[in-house]
Amino acid sequence: RKPRRREGERRGRIPGMVMISERPAEAADRAVPGHWEGDLIIGAGNKSAIGTLVERSTRFVLLLHLPDGYSPDRVAAAMTEAMGGLPEAIRRSLTWDQGKEMTGHAQIAAGTGLDIYFCDPHSPWQRGSNENTNGLLRQYFPKGTSLAGHSRERLQAVAGELNSRPRKTLGWKTPAQALDEFLAA
Repeated sequence: RKPRRREGERRGRIPGMVMISERPAEAADRAVPGHWEGDLIIGAGNKSAIGTLVERSTRFVLLLHLPDGYSPDRVAAAMTEAMGGLPEAIRRSLTWDQGKEMTGHAQIAAGTGLDIYFCDPHSPWQRGSNENTNGLLRQYFPKGTSLAGHSRERLQAVAGELNSRPRKTLGWKTPAQALDEFLAA
C-alpha cells in the first residue's frame, strides 16, 4: 500500500503558520513579560473544552470560556475578548500547538495585536508553563468529565486561585503580584 500524500507532504497544516523557531529570543528567556502560551483542556468525549493562556514570565493565567464548543471562530472570539482587556505592554506574542482550533490565528492576531507562533508537532515541552498549568487545572477539572457545565464565573474563580498561589519559581510571589510589579514599573 502506498500513502496518498506526496513525499514530504504533511496533511492538516494550518495556512500561514509561523513556527516557534522564528519567535524572538526575548520570549525564550522569559526576561520580558508579555509572551503567552496557550492550549485547550478537552472534556469527556471531546465535546467540551476550556482554553488556557499562561504568561511565560509571571505565570499569570487566563481561562477562556467555550460553552458552545471549540471551533476556530469560537476560540478566536473568546481569545480576542480575553486578551483585548489587557494592557498593550503584556500583549507581545502567543505560542500554541498545531490544533485545528487555531486556523483563525490571523483573526486573533488582528484583534489582539499578538504575534502568533506554533510549536513543532508532538512537542509539548515547547510550551512548558502551559502544560504545567494544565496539570494544575486538572485538580479543578478532572479528566473524563464534561467541561461544558462550568460558568464563566467559575473559570474566573479558578484562575483567581491559581493567580494567588505563591510559586517557587517567582521567589514565592504570586503570579498576580509579579504581573502587578511589572505593570507598576
